[in-house]
Amino acid sequence: MALELETGLPSTRLLQSYMRDKKTVEVKLVTGDTVIGTLAWQDPQCICVDVEGEPTVIWRSALASMKGTSA
Repeated sequence: MALELETGLPSTRLLQSYMRDKKTVEVKLVTGDTVIGTLAWQDPQCICVDVEGEPTVIWRSALASMKGTSA
């Protein structure tokens, strides 16, 4: 069974707006690390953050929190 991105969820819509607006995001991981960049894409299992031109794929299970920044 293939997982589908649930586009009706508020969290999915918020991340879509971050992508559309090319907003910088600060991603906190469960390890305590922080990744800062722009959200390139998302799927049901992962997100991709563009960090200074380098794509960084992060499993959703590794996410602690994410917020848009004004940077």
